[in-house]
Formats: sequence, C-alpha cells, structure tokens
Amino acid sequence: MIATRGTGAAGGRGGMDVVMGWYPLRRVRVRGPSMAPTLGDGDTVVAVRKNPRPGDVVLVTWDDRPGQLSVKRAVRPDGGGWHVEGDNPRGSTDSRGLGPARVHAVVLWRLAPAPRRLGRSRP
Repeated sequence: MIATRGTGAAGGRGGMDVVMGWYPLRRVRVRGPSMAPTLGDGDTVVAVRKNPRPGDVVLVTWDDRPGQLSVKRAVRPDGGGWHVEGDNPRGSTDSRGLGPARVHAVVLWRLAPAPRRLGRSRP
C-alpha cells in the first residue's frame, strides 16, 4: 500500500492518503491490496511513532522511492533498516524487491470501517 505525504490522491499505482494528525500520531487512509486481508482499500488507520517489533504493521519509506510512504508488515531488522512485506504477496511491492525500508511509525488501530486494535502477526 502506497501513501503520499499530505492529503490528496496518490499518483501512480494506487496508494493511500496520509493526513497528518498531531504528532506523534498519523491518520492514514489505506489504498491498494498489499495488506489484504489485514487492511483493505479505504480503511483508516492510526500510526504512532515508536520502535517496531517483528510482526508489527508499519509506515515505511525507501530511499529509492522518495516521497512515497507505504504500509507493510515488519519482518526483521535488516542492516540499517527493516525487511518488510505486504500481507498479500501477489499484490505487494516490498523489501523482497526494494531491499530494507526505513520505519517511521507503527500502525496500532484501524479506525474505520470497523474499529479494532491491530496486533502483531506472522513474525
């Protein structure tokens, strides 16, 4: 799942809109299939600035894709960053092709359509 910083539609292959909440929280609207079935297109989530652990859903960037913010699952520390993957391997561009990512926040809650806390899974 891809995001753009600020509001508005993400360019290119789908994405999500990021609406900056008050620091250290970010409210993010999900676009795209990469985190299905955990998160779906149109879900709204809240991310908190904190250190990730394997299995956390996280907001990440890659140096090769400046300005693009993505939602993925943290798998393991990898060099100076994290190996992250989408929950839907057929619909995800992630560390398997882009290498280690820089983690900026951990997604803790899905606000909509049905509020629930996101837990860790498949470390």
